[in-house]
This record gives sequence, structure tokens and C-alpha cells, in this order.
Amino acid sequence: MNATALIAEDEPLLAAALQAELARAWPGLRVLATAGDGDTALSQALALQPDLLFLDIRMPGLSGLEVAEELADAWPGGQPLPVLVFATAYDQYAVKAFEAQALDYLLKPVQAERLAVTVQRAQAALAQRRQGLDDPTLQRLRALLAAAPEPAPAHERLRVIQASVGQTLRLVPVDEVLVLQAADKYVRVLTAQDELLVRTPLKELLARLDPEAFWPIHRGTVLRATAIERVERTEAGRLVARLRQRPEPWPVSRLHEARFRAM
Repeated sequence: MNATALIAEDEPLLAAALQAELARAWPGLRVLATAGDGDTALSQALALQPDLLFLDIRMPGLSGLEVAEELADAWPGGQPLPVLVFATAYDQYAVKAFEAQALDYLLKPVQAERLAVTVQRAQAALAQRRQGLDDPTLQRLRALLAAAPEPAPAHERLRVIQASVGQTLRLVPVDEVLVLQAADKYVRVLTAQDELLVRTPLKELLARLDPEAFWPIHRGTVLRATAIERVERTEAGRLVARLRQRPEPWPVSRLHEARFRAM
């Protein structure tokens, strides 16, 4: 079977080794390009539209999972996503998560025997896709990203968020927070009237917030569920959330649209 691939790996020797092993295991596979960081991987994947995408979990810039999430949102409508294969150093949690969602993974350094299994799975997935059968990649990726560690018990949840404003420490009650949005090294905390920046990573904040109260709608964007007034569909068919106390539109990614469709 002939197919095309993109390799995203920040260690050149490992990228070269994977490409060499693929040439032996799958002669009909043409590697279109290699990328050394997540941002380049995303732009190349959108430009080249390979059949198969090998993503290192940890790369400079966007991580492999973040590339997959952005790709799912930006991929041309009506076209199936590339078959995704994630590469990771041994991480028991990550491996179990991939296995649970039937998304393929490779442990680094890549072994020829394990790569042969990946090749068989990828060829089967591409054959299924070319027959016009349903592509489960988006659903599996959505489930993988939703499989977060257990949230903190109720008695350990945040009641206030601390934010520095010049020489002043502001204490923002969590009940007043409408939006949390990752922005470079900070997280934007939006209330009805204010916008503050905190240095605590968004993942750490979410681990101590009620998951029923705060809903992810896009990579790095979380809304208070009760603040959502309505969800609109644009002319392009995408969903946009509107809040009662903020004027900005909040785009909903494809990976999170299912929450609103179910409602």
C-alpha cells in the first residue's frame, strides 16, 4: 500500500532512525517531511496533508497532543484526519491512555518488532478510510484528551485565585471567574469586569476546580458552564459560545462540539 507520512520528532537521530525503520517495514510509505517542533509539525501537516502522522509527545512548542488537537480543529472539513501515531518515552499513564482509546503509540527508541505492528494497524486504518467507512480518529482523540487524572476532592478545590497586579495581590473568588485561557507563560482570568494574569499553569488550576462547573471548549480555553448564554453556529458551520457577562465570542473546537450537540 502506498501512503504518505510526516514525522514530528525533536531529536534528529531518533527521527532519522524512525524514517530508516519505516523504509524497511513499509516500502510504499513516502515520508514527506520531518519537523523538529510542534508548531512546524502543525503547519507542515496542514500544508502537506499526509496520510499518516508520527507525533512525539514532548517537543519544543506545541506538544504532540496539542498538535493533534489543533490539527483536528483546522483540518479541511469533509476530509478524514491523518492516522495518528504518538511516540513517547515509557510513561505508564500515557501508554494506558493510548491503549484505552485504541490510538497507536511507539515507545522510544523505536523497536522494529513494535513498528511492524504499527504499520499493520496504520495500513488497516487507511484501507478502512479508503473504503469510505467511518473514521474513528476524531472520537478517539476526543476521548483521549478528556481522560484527565481524577480531579481534587471537593474540600481541596480552589475557592479563590491569587493574581498579582503591580505591587498588589488580588484575590479573585472562583465563583466570579467566567473564563480561563492559557496565554504564553500566563493564564488569563476573566470576570465580568476584570482581566487578570496568573502564573499557575492552566492544568494545575483545572485539577483543583470543579469539572462540572468549568468546561474546556478549545485548547487552552475553559468557560464557566453557567455563564454560557447560548451557542451559535457560524456560516462556516462552526460553533461559537456567547457568555452573559462578556461580549467576546468564544469558538468551540471540533473536539468539544459533541458536548453541545448532545444537549
